[in-house]
Amino acid sequence: MKIVIIGAGLEGVVSAWYLARDGHDVTVVERREGAALETSFANGGQVSVSHPEPWANPRAPGQILRWLGREDAPLLFRMPAEWARWRWGLSFLRECTPGRTRRNTEAIAHLAAHSLECLKVMRSAVELDYDAERRGVLHLFFDAGEFRRAPARAKELTRCGLHARVVSVQECIDLEPALASCRQRLLGGLHGQDDESGDAHLFAERLSHRLAASGVRFLYSTAATAIGTVNEAFATVEVVDSEGRTGALSADAAVVCAGPWSGELLAPLGERLPIYPVKGYSVTLPILDPEAAPHVSLTDETRRIVCSRLGNRLRVAGTAELNGFDNAPNPARTAALLRWADEHFPGATDLEAGEIWNGLRPATPNNLPLIGATRTKGLWLNTGHGTLGWTLACGSGAALADLIAGRKPPIDGFPFRRSA
Repeated sequence: MKIVIIGAGLEGVVSAWYLARDGHDVTVVERREGAALETSFANGGQVSVSHPEPWANPRAPGQILRWLGREDAPLLFRMPAEWARWRWGLSFLRECTPGRTRRNTEAIAHLAAHSLECLKVMRSAVELDYDAERRGVLHLFFDAGEFRRAPARAKELTRCGLHARVVSVQECIDLEPALASCRQRLLGGLHGQDDESGDAHLFAERLSHRLAASGVRFLYSTAATAIGTVNEAFATVEVVDSEGRTGALSADAAVVCAGPWSGELLAPLGERLPIYPVKGYSVTLPILDPEAAPHVSLTDETRRIVCSRLGNRLRVAGTAELNGFDNAPNPARTAALLRWADEHFPGATDLEAGEIWNGLRPATPNNLPLIGATRTKGLWLNTGHGTLGWTLACGSGAALADLIAGRKPPIDGFPFRRSA
């Protein structure tokens, strides 16, 4: 088939790889001048299969109330809010029940485990340098209540087929000696042994170059403005380039991987996607002292901040801000990331020379991405990954290719959108 993919972020590029591998003629349309320059550009770098629990969980409402009024809060619901934000927020609260949390966690865990295996297979087929580290992710606990829940989390991950173990303070430092400066405050950790880290932007960019060399067409600086249909079936993607020239791309099918903008693109077709743009922040710091900077990717479970070693850089990322499509930076939130880096790894990085980034992530209330068919025949989705785009990318792309080919994805318990 001839297939158009809308969006050359991580999900779009990975989808292109799987669809091209199935023998399809693939064209990727991207409004920016290159691959993975928006949501995927400077994320936390974690392929974190050991963190399948969604933001929406029974503890979330109380945490959000405690964070109200704090500009540097891990989750900031900015007021006043438009109706779309209230609707998404109410849906989020509905997903915080124990039963829904358990169901969503299991679905994410199964997709994440499959995704990691798909990433390994892809790496064996396509050699890519993207500053990868395969030392796991170490979840750090500075709050006694959160650490008490660590054994139950490890047991749940084991039940889902993932490998994780609770570790003491000394074991944390043995795994990552750079944590020695945190010894007095640290209570322990949870080591996700299957996890990895790496630069998602580099991965997507270099994979896109390989795809272009093998015949996949990338139309950069070209925005998809509308989707045309004939008899309620997909027909064309209407586009406009950077010089204002318009056109229409005809194909047998299209895949929407447009991140937070997916809903706007599909709304005229009657699709209401439960996606809201959630702003995330990161700083990428040059490493001054390689011995003082961590190699193991870390997650601060109390502050909801992650960091990953990307070659001679340290990426520190986190926080979620709900403020519509406003992508203006918030200095208070960036300052919180810089303070975290300085407190945990003093002298390791050049705090004055950091690359500051913020971007919009396509979040669903339950953290489950939207993968599969729409009500329009021939129109497919691979979007809504929120904070888990890098973790779930390869599994999502592989599952999408399976669904388009009429195959059953080898993943139990995930609510793929299937065609009628």
